[in-house]
Amino acid sequence: MQCKTDPETGRVVYRCHNNFGPLDPSGLGNIYPQITDFGAATSLGTGGDDGAVQLGTRPIQPDYYRAPEVILGCGWSYSADIWNLGVMMWNILEGTELFTQLQDAEGTYLPEAYLAQMIALLGPPPKKLLVMSESMAQVEWSPDITDERGKIFKNNREYFGGPFFDEEGKFLDNELIPARNLEDALPSREASDKEAFLSFINQMLTWLPEERKTARELMEHPFLND
Repeated sequence: MQCKTDPETGRVVYRCHNNFGPLDPSGLGNIYPQITDFGAATSLGTGGDDGAVQLGTRPIQPDYYRAPEVILGCGWSYSADIWNLGVMMWNILEGTELFTQLQDAEGTYLPEAYLAQMIALLGPPPKKLLVMSESMAQVEWSPDITDERGKIFKNNREYFGGPFFDEEGKFLDNELIPARNLEDALPSREASDKEAFLSFINQMLTWLPEERKTARELMEHPFLND
């Protein structure tokens, strides 16, 4: 190993290299892949005689990947992960963020800005989703959630703010809606590939969780197979 002493600091500086030679596959058999999530891992329980999965109500997911039902407090399930997948695949394959500027100058999350961009890309949310939001957003959590500043939140409405829509379903921050849509946000793709990619993304990025395809169904989409 080569080294020398820095004349100014008296510290020993070692010379290193990054040529570690070819990969030795003999040790790969002892490696186990680990699946990571988009935030704090959360499990969903089952309830009732039919064993149906209970909906989660507490906040999950990073700001830029958060499914709309989480913000609106409608209750969420595994389909929230499909929304994550859609946003992530867009960001990776397009090399640009689908949702941007979701924080103010002080780093505070702006859910109304996120919803405004969703409306631009997907159109207004269905009335069904807003009805669910009104009925569930103020259901109290147990235990409460305390943020890093010590502020206590008892329900989804307190945590994310709102309401974001009036009684007729109109967005209250209409001036935040940008002039953009999914198709115009794809300048890098050929016409045939663009159509397949948009079809694939549209099966993941939907307002209603039940309209999103499952992971198994997405595996059969032509975008992944042609």
